[in-house]
Amino acid sequence: MSAEQSLSPEFIAQQRKRLEALQRQVLGGELNVNARKRGFTEEHGDEAEEFEDTAQDLAQEEVRQAQHDVDEQRVNDIQRALEKIDDGTYGYSDDSGDPIPKARLEAKPEAVLTVAEEEARERQR
Repeated sequence: MSAEQSLSPEFIAQQRKRLEALQRQVLGGELNVNARKRGFTEEHGDEAEEFEDTAQDLAQEEVRQAQHDVDEQRVNDIQRALEKIDDGTYGYSDDSGDPIPKARLEAKPEAVLTVAEEEARERQR
């Protein structure tokens, strides 16, 4: 780790609470989408479908999959941030070990990379 970062125990405890709430929120949203989809299928199960219905379903599925991928990465980052709190490395980048600015952690408590490293990760996708 290249520079000293001082995050107070109170700040880290607050971040843990925020991360746990965020994790419940993201996972809950995923569960709600699946429940709505299941409910629709149960309600309209064997009805004949129009071509347009199938096209709309495919378009909606693409959007759902994209959101799922974003949520999955976010949950992974949240879990990693919680692990970093446990092992005492919260606030430092997983890639470089550089400190992650406190303002970034306040805005995005699940940040495990610096802004530049996260931008690079996004470009690789």
